[in-house]
Amino acid sequence: MPVALALDAPTAFVAHTLLEMAGIFTGMRLYAVNMRGHAVGSMGSGAGFAVALGCIAGAIVGSKLAVWLDRPDVALASVGSLRLWLMGQSIVGALVGGLCGVEMAKRYAGVRTSTGDAFVVPLGVGIAIGRIGCFVAGLHDDTYGNATALPWGIDFGDGVARHPTQLYDIAFVGALTWALVRLRARLARVPGLAFKLFLAGYLAWRFAIDFVKPVHYAYPGGLSGLQLIAGGALVAYLPFVARALRRL
Repeated sequence: MPVALALDAPTAFVAHTLLEMAGIFTGMRLYAVNMRGHAVGSMGSGAGFAVALGCIAGAIVGSKLAVWLDRPDVALASVGSLRLWLMGQSIVGALVGGLCGVEMAKRYAGVRTSTGDAFVVPLGVGIAIGRIGCFVAGLHDDTYGNATALPWGIDFGDGVARHPTQLYDIAFVGALTWALVRLRARLARVPGLAFKLFLAGYLAWRFAIDFVKPVHYAYPGGLSGLQLIAGGALVAYLPFVARALRRL
């Protein structure tokens, strides 16, 4: 018999929101600590502030655009209403948008030093905490998996044992972050490489794991909008990863 986890909608919303905010807050605090003594400076002033602001703005925009691309049917039906802005968030969109925002802010502020490595642990911890909220929300969040006969399937309240893909995400991000921390001394020879490996690894993971999630709006090939973003971003980003690896 699968483990059952079912919360009513209001409780799930509150729990999800609190854990999501906790993940963001914890990640930002860890990033602030990592930026102390960095050549760019702290988050509170100068170029460091510009980078942090670019990251936040880019992540917000990217997250919303990704959600709309993933569910264009709902987005189009919600134009002109508050529902359009309450459709949720996307980690994939936030990562890609945040990267774009940081690079734009660095160019504006004249920063040439890599700041990516300072994001690795904050992102790993923040994503893990946020995914706990997704897991608790269950069917009220679109991150659950397809039906499964595996013994660790979770019944989120509809009587169907499903892949706990939120927990898979936590396990993957935890393992990836741990590996990059263990290799920190070697990877530090090429500034920014640790972040590049983190982002490329997570994009590849999300493209793969989303095959065991329901696709509410299918694009050609049966892919979801988030898979299109993850796959497209990965293909575009791999040359930068390869270039950094060659420098190592």
